[in-house]
Amino acid sequence: MFLNCHSFHSLRYGTLKIKELVAQAKCSGAKSLVLTDINTVTAIYDFKKECENEGIKPLAGMEIRKENRLLYIAIAKEFSGIGEVNKMMTAHNCDGEELSETAPEFKNVFIIYPIDNIPSTLKENEFIGIREEDLSLLVRPEFHELIPKTVILHPITFSTKKEYNLHRILRAIDNNTILSKLTEEDICRKSEYFKPEKDIIKSFQQYPEIIKNTKNILDECTFEFDYKERGSTENKNKKYYKESREEDIKLLTKLAYEGFKKRYGENETARMRVEKELNVIEELKFSAYFLITWDIVQYSNKMGFMHVGRGSGANSIVSYCLGITDICPLELDLYFERFLNLNRTSPPDFDLDWSWQNRDAILEYVFERYGKDHVAFCGTNVEFKYKSIFREVGKVFGLPKEELDDLSGSPIENHDRNSVVKLVHEYGKLMEKFPNQRSMHACGILISEEPIYNYSALEMPPKGFPIVQFDMNVAEDIGLEKFDILSQRGLGTINDTVKLIKKARGIDVDIRDTSISKDEKICNEYLSVGKTIGCFYIESPAMRGLLRRLKCDNYRILVAASSIIRPGVAQSGMMREYIFRHNQPNQFEYFHPVFEENLKETYGIMVYQEDVIKIAQYFGGLSHADGDILRRAMSGKERSIQKLNEVKANFFEKCKEKGHSHELTAEAFRQIESFAGYSFCKAHSASYAVESYQSLYLKVYYPLEFMVSVINNQGGFYRTEVYIHEARMSGAIVQNPCVNTSEFQTILKGKEIYLGFMVLQSLDTKIAQIISEERENNGDYKSLEDFIRRIPIGIETIQILIFIGAFRFTGKQKNELLVEARLMLINFKPENRNLMLIEEPVQDYKLPELKREYFEDAFDELEIIGFPVSCSPFDLLETKYRGSVFVKDLLKFHKRQVKMLAYLISRKHVPTKKGAMFFGTWIDVNGDYFDTAHFPDSLKEYDFQGGGCYLLLGTVEVDYHFPTLTIHKMAKMPMIPDPRYAYDEQKRYDAHRLVREDVSMTSRKPYPQAHEIGLPRQKFS
Repeated sequence: MFLNCHSFHSLRYGTLKIKELVAQAKCSGAKSLVLTDINTVTAIYDFKKECENEGIKPLAGMEIRKENRLLYIAIAKEFSGIGEVNKMMTAHNCDGEELSETAPEFKNVFIIYPIDNIPSTLKENEFIGIREEDLSLLVRPEFHELIPKTVILHPITFSTKKEYNLHRILRAIDNNTILSKLTEEDICRKSEYFKPEKDIIKSFQQYPEIIKNTKNILDECTFEFDYKERGSTENKNKKYYKESREEDIKLLTKLAYEGFKKRYGENETARMRVEKELNVIEELKFSAYFLITWDIVQYSNKMGFMHVGRGSGANSIVSYCLGITDICPLELDLYFERFLNLNRTSPPDFDLDWSWQNRDAILEYVFERYGKDHVAFCGTNVEFKYKSIFREVGKVFGLPKEELDDLSGSPIENHDRNSVVKLVHEYGKLMEKFPNQRSMHACGILISEEPIYNYSALEMPPKGFPIVQFDMNVAEDIGLEKFDILSQRGLGTINDTVKLIKKARGIDVDIRDTSISKDEKICNEYLSVGKTIGCFYIESPAMRGLLRRLKCDNYRILVAASSIIRPGVAQSGMMREYIFRHNQPNQFEYFHPVFEENLKETYGIMVYQEDVIKIAQYFGGLSHADGDILRRAMSGKERSIQKLNEVKANFFEKCKEKGHSHELTAEAFRQIESFAGYSFCKAHSASYAVESYQSLYLKVYYPLEFMVSVINNQGGFYRTEVYIHEARMSGAIVQNPCVNTSEFQTILKGKEIYLGFMVLQSLDTKIAQIISEERENNGDYKSLEDFIRRIPIGIETIQILIFIGAFRFTGKQKNELLVEARLMLINFKPENRNLMLIEEPVQDYKLPELKREYFEDAFDELEIIGFPVSCSPFDLLETKYRGSVFVKDLLKFHKRQVKMLAYLISRKHVPTKKGAMFFGTWIDVNGDYFDTAHFPDSLKEYDFQGGGCYLLLGTVEVDYHFPTLTIHKMAKMPMIPDPRYAYDEQKRYDAHRLVREDVSMTSRKPYPQAHEIGLPRQKFS
């Protein structure tokens, strides 16, 4: 009798999770159940499974609402009916079509109208829903005559009184109001909970026809749907790229061999690998997946975009020959079975990266090429989070802003304990994990064979590309496999650098020619000393420290380093052991021949996901299928110790059959088990390493063009100030923005870098773009007056430009320009801009000479862009002392105490068993970088005091070529008072608080110490 059930996927309305909804329906005696969430089908697939588990017949539909007013309930007679409703809702969500008061012509859908929205005539498939509490209305003639077309309507929204209150809170959040202002129309009725079905029928016993109509709907409807079968490669993706499977494999084979000729010429090993892979691809029916990916890449190449094919797809020689990836799997001995094998039922997973500037163009092509009815992004549920829960719930209880800020910004234990806050906690806890809104999956695109609205209504989030109403897990479950189209800033930097080199020097750099960016002598020197700031993936302090510890001087070691730095490898202690064995290869033995045979390149240490699979198969004798369980256990989708334990017993049994001792087996599995965290497959590391090397190549040979592109792509690990410092270290002369030279982005003129208007934090983006566009169209600005006449700008914005020195071409001091601007703009109205300035030119006032202190400009810069440009941070210190030891000499001071003066770049919070510690990154007065370690004991007395210069006292520890200063004491050094406020004591030190630092936090477990790793360094007897 339950034709209208809401789960918590009726956003900010329902309170029941699917499992709870079905369990309560079972307790009420229901044999059939209809899920009709408001304007969505998010949960129907999970609902179907849950119902079938509980022996209940699942039915699906949707409650159609317009501006919170119930229009009607649509229930699908069969699965195609869901598609009909989805199509209508998609047109509303994506094309702006109005929802009509009455239902359109549906073929396979029953419609139930509430009694306050009955159409003048009812179609055969349309009924009126009457609630138990409204039965008295049936005595009225206008309703009585409709009894033959009436059904029982008993909506479900909550289960307890507490949940009813939670429903009201959710409705208040949705309406952005307080509880006391909710109206009856805003909330559900108090009767919308499960009652025994027999009690509901009893209430309608005077109206057997209504009971019969209701049962007829439940009997006539079905929800038959084919989920993806375990072990099957059949899916609901676009079946063929051409017209048939045969045409697809023919085209794929042709393209693969054409690419093979270009990549390898005549190479029998490569040819045999291509042939082997094509056979597997054909058998698994994945040709269309490869061809669609190839098609997208072809379009990208045609447009001149740069892409990176990474992830396990780079294990495939076919994808290399198609140009999807740029990693030769033979060169790095990449394991094809990690990507695709006959035990794998889901399509291969290509991760394709584009520049953040080009990704939308790629997406537009995909939607255009494969049809908007067949393409959509995966959705994802954005849940109520800790901070937002307390803020939202507190708001509906009427708490003032100050209390809301305190609730959302401080730990629970610090919250006030008054009665209202207790209610906020109580109901906030109930809302944990509740979906709040639907959003777009970061990269997953679905391309379906049938129209995609057959499976889901589509929504249009602010990003502008339609999404399905379910997430990637449901998509995979029902057989819709995603294509991953991602974006990153690193590719934007590389792309922009290549264009800038062409523009500035007339040189064409084919950066995708991997022969120029894999073994360059100077690049290798930069790598070995960690001189990689700005380079994709290898610029963080931790990565630069690893490169130095490894003296990484070639591409292969870089590939390993890219995976070693991952939490799974580092957490297991494998990173530390790898560093030891790399630097002291004669001080260990392989503890078993299988490890030497399969892992010699990584000194017998498991570094990549493939290494684990190899050991499981060649040491433990596990099957490909069990190897695939291990692969999935280490992947992003199903990372868990539990999955590893599924194969543990089998592993021990097989090892026993092979004659391995229990101790030997236990040690091997311990190493495998330690990988049940984040780790890379080798192909993914190799893809990252290529991009890292490409950016390093550009940094080495075209440093100014590279750093300008890093700045314009909004950097990476560090703030803009650090990249400007890097540019200076490479010989650049850095200039503040100038209205007659600068663009919105930072530009390069010879050796001069003119910062773009985008670095001015308070300057409106539109104005910033207009300044350069107007200059381009109508010539340079002749004066401040000319500028004001031509640009629609107010005094606040003019002041920003004056203080940053953007009018220095006039030769006038800032004070003078400021007076001029104020005189020109006094009583100024924008609509009279040209009239006033033409009719009343500003008088040429002679102002007394206003003397400016030397460092006033630096404080202007600090205030406007966050760091000084016209001088160094060291120049602003009160002290002239610059340290006793400098970075260039640190290696000589191993185990010795030194005193240094340094400017703080960044610090990273790291957990240890004794409490939180920090690693700091600094520059000395010469501009060279070094790192510090701050242990909990020293931090108690000598903690960080924000950005700025510090006097450091510590002991130098050199760990495999990499010096770190372990800090005993430190003190932040005072800066000179702000000369702009020489007569205002209160403001003389305000700007000092604007000096920045980069702070990163991590909540990972502490890495093990050397003595805790226990990795055997000798052969097991």
